[in-house]
Amino acid sequence: MLDWLYTAIAWVMKQWHALFSTFLDPAGGITWALSIVMLVVTIRVLLFRLFIKQVKSQRAMQEIQPEIQKLRKQYGSDRQGFSEAMMKLQKERGVNPLAGCLPILPQIPIFLSLFHVLRRLRPGAEGLYSWDGTLTDQAAKAELFGAPISSSFNMAGEKAEALLALDGVSWGSIRTVALTLMVIMCATTYYTQRQIMARSGPVEGQAAMIQKLMLYGMPISLFVTGFFFPIGVLLYWFTNNLWTLGQQFYILRKMPPPNSPAALAKKAAEKPAIDPKALAPKPGAKPVRTKGGRPATPPAPAAPASDATANGVSGGTTGGSNGMAPPSTGGSSASGAGGSSPANRGKRKRR
Repeated sequence: MLDWLYTAIAWVMKQWHALFSTFLDPAGGITWALSIVMLVVTIRVLLFRLFIKQVKSQRAMQEIQPEIQKLRKQYGSDRQGFSEAMMKLQKERGVNPLAGCLPILPQIPIFLSLFHVLRRLRPGAEGLYSWDGTLTDQAAKAELFGAPISSSFNMAGEKAEALLALDGVSWGSIRTVALTLMVIMCATTYYTQRQIMARSGPVEGQAAMIQKLMLYGMPISLFVTGFFFPIGVLLYWFTNNLWTLGQQFYILRKMPPPNSPAALAKKAAEKPAIDPKALAPKPGAKPVRTKGGRPATPPAPAAPASDATANGVSGGTTGGSNGMAPPSTGGSSASGAGGSSPANRGKRKRR
């Protein structure tokens, strides 16, 4: 059923092997080891966009954690109501909890396919999938530090007899290389999980328990199952861990967890610096006060009155200062303003 996937994995390794064979020994262990390494690189490059979606999904989940805590307090023991409210919140914010598993799910069948291909390798076997008989025989006999990449710590049957019959191959060399790779694989897996915890930020409750289980349980389970993995599979897992470490280091620098010291420092560094001189008032200009203080500028003076109005007001003020009422011509402001006309001046002369 999965022959198409086995063929695809074998075809990718075949292409990289053909490339490295142009300047390396086609039957050499280093050539096949590099083919496995580049298989990891090929797969991880194709999955890089899924990894970015995973990181964004984790960031979005961290941003809505305060609201989830409020919902948990609001619903209390009503788990069904809390679940429905949380799903509604996630839908409104566009958060997909399953996005965190996107990069992991495709790697599982790829890992199993490589395990299946390398497990079937043995000297003298017929061509496998996209490999011919010569290529299959070369892959079966390719040695890495004296151990064939198709061998494992615990192997038996015809395959073990055929591999141990090769020159320079012994149980000691196979188990030494396999055990060394197992220890390195488990150590890098542990450190990778530590990085994942740092990337996802602090969590509480059930999520914290799952993180601890992954932190310690995964390396232990890999060490136990590593006794049955071919050396090529151990090399694949080790290379995959190295890629993950480098990728997460890059992401933690570019996209640190929200409210972490690195995120706050990055936000402060990206904020444009303000020159104090730009806030100072220009020479001759009055300083602008903030809202709530005194007005920045005094109220504008009244516009100067016309000559006629000025004379009328002046006359009235003078009369008022002498204790006499100003002359009135029927109470009209126009008549008062016209007190300085020639007709009025003639009346005053006759008086």
